[in-house]
Amino acid sequence: MALKIVYPICCGIDVHKSFVVAVIAHTNDEGITEYIRHRFSTFTNNLKELAQWLEYHSCFDVCMESTGKYWIPVYNILEASCNICLAHPKYVKAIRGKKTDKKDAQWIADLYKHDLVSGSFIPPLKIRQLRDLFRYQMKLTQLQTSEKNRYQNVLTWSNLQIASVVSDVFGKSAQSMITSILDNPEEPLDIQVHMKKNMKATVEELTLATDCDITHEQADKLRVIKSHFDAITFCKNNLDELIRELGQEYEKQQKLVQTVPGFKNPETALRVLSEIGVDMNQFPTVGNLCSWAGVVPANNESAGKKFSTRVSKGGQYLKPLLVQVANAVVRSEKTPEIRNKYLQLKKRRGHKKAIMAICHRLLVAIYHILKNNEPYNPELYSKVEYIPPDKTITIQEASRYAQSHGFKVI
Repeated sequence: MALKIVYPICCGIDVHKSFVVAVIAHTNDEGITEYIRHRFSTFTNNLKELAQWLEYHSCFDVCMESTGKYWIPVYNILEASCNICLAHPKYVKAIRGKKTDKKDAQWIADLYKHDLVSGSFIPPLKIRQLRDLFRYQMKLTQLQTSEKNRYQNVLTWSNLQIASVVSDVFGKSAQSMITSILDNPEEPLDIQVHMKKNMKATVEELTLATDCDITHEQADKLRVIKSHFDAITFCKNNLDELIRELGQEYEKQQKLVQTVPGFKNPETALRVLSEIGVDMNQFPTVGNLCSWAGVVPANNESAGKKFSTRVSKGGQYLKPLLVQVANAVVRSEKTPEIRNKYLQLKKRRGHKKAIMAICHRLLVAIYHILKNNEPYNPELYSKVEYIPPDKTITIQEASRYAQSHGFKVI
C-alpha cells in the first residue's frame, strides 16, 4: 500500500553553521515527485532570499532538523511566511551510506510529504525570548554558586573559619571582617566594630574563627573571586529587570498559575509560562504536555511486557523546577489534597516516584487552569476520589485507608 501524500509541495532543509541546503519536493496528481534544490548561505540577506525562493515556488510547508542553535535564525525569518516543522535529528536520520547535504535535505522532504515527522513544540517569539532570558538567569545563578564555593575553599585553605560561626559568609558582618583582614593583615581585628546586633555568634567565637594565616596570593585570589561574584550579581539584577518587563504582557496568566500550590512566587509562575507558553491549544491533550515535559513514563514495551517505567528525558529545564516545587508542597499541611496523595504513593513506590507523580499533578492543574482560564480549585480532587455510599468496610480496612491518606490513627 502506497503512503498517502499529505503535503504535495513541501521543502526539506538541511541546516549548517554557514549554509543551508533546501530541497523542494513537488508531487503531481499522478504521485510523481520532482525535486528542486538550492543552497543558501546563512547571512540574513540570503535567508530572506530563501523565503522569497520558497514563495516563488508556492512552497509554504517546511521541515528542518534542530541542529544546535543554527536553526533559530532560519526559523525566525521563515516563521512569518511558512508553516515550519522543526524535527528532532533522531527522527529524520538518513539511511546509512547515503549521507550528503543534498540527500539529507531530500530525505527530510520525503519524510515530511508523507507526514512521517513529528514537530517540536516551538512557542511564539516573545515566549521564546522570555525562555532564553530565564535560562541565562539560571546559568548566572550557577556561576554565582561556583564562585561562592571557590571563595569558601580559599577561606578553608587559609584556616579562616568564619563560616563555622556565621550563617552567611557573604553577609554584611562577615564581609566587613574579611575585608578588614585582607586590607590590614598585620593589625588585630576589632570584632565589635564589625558585629551587627542580630548576630548570634559571640565575640570570643568570632575572635577564634578569624585567627588565620592568609598569604598575599590567597588574599588576592579572594579579591578576584569577590569582584567576579559582584559583577555576576550586578548582571543578574539587570537580567531580572528585563524579565519583569518582558513578563508584564502575561500578567493575567501569571496570576492564574500563582493560585497553584507552590507557585506563589511571581518569578516561579513566569518561569513555567516561559517553558510551556500561555496557549494550551498547542498541546492536543494534557497527556501531550506531560509527555513533552518528561513527567510520565516513557514507552518501552515489547511482546506485551513493559521493561521500564522511567520517565523520559524531556523537560530538562521544566522538570527540575517542578521537582523543586513538589518537594516544598508535600511538606505543607495547607494542601492536604497533594500531601495525602504523596504520602499514599510514597509508601508503595518510594519518595522519588511519588514526587514525580506530584509533578504530574501540578502540571495537569496548570494545563487546565490556562486552558479554562480558571483559578486553582482544590475541591475538584475530592470529587474525583469518590467512594460509593453503599460500600462497607471493616475497621481494619478503614484504618489502613485512613493511614494511606495521611491520617494518624489513634
